Amino acid sequence: QVQLVESGGGLVQAGGSLRLSCAASGSILSINFMGWYRQAPGKQRELVASITSGGTTTYRDSVKGRFTISRDNANNTAYLRMTSLKPEDTALYYCGADSAGNWAWGQGTQVTVSS
Repeated sequence: QVQLVESGGGLVQAGGSLRLSCAASGSILSINFMGWYRQAPGKQRELVASITSGGTTTYRDSVKGRFTISRDNANNTAYLRMTSLKPEDTALYYCGADSAGNWAWGQGTQVTVSS
C-alpha cells in the first residue's frame, strides 16, 4: 500500500505561483504512475498532470505552459509547480498514484486564486 500526503496549497493572487508537494510512503518502489488532480465545487475531479516512472509527462490543455510536474525519486516526492495562476485554477488538488494496480489518493490541498 502507498500513502500520499499533499502540501503547499494556499491563497494566491492571479498571476502568482505555488508549488504543491506529494510525499509518498509505503510500497513506493512499485509506483509507476503519479498524477495531480483537482476538483472545484460542483465539478468533477479532473486530471491536471501526470508523470510515469519513466518520466513521461502529460498535461491538460488549460495548464500547458503554466504547470510543471516533476518527481524526486530520492525523496519519494512528486511536485506540481504552478505559475501564472488564474481564478479558474481554484480547486482542491489531489495527488493520486498507481502502485502495482492499487490506487491511492492523498487527502488534498486547497488552492485558491483571487482575482
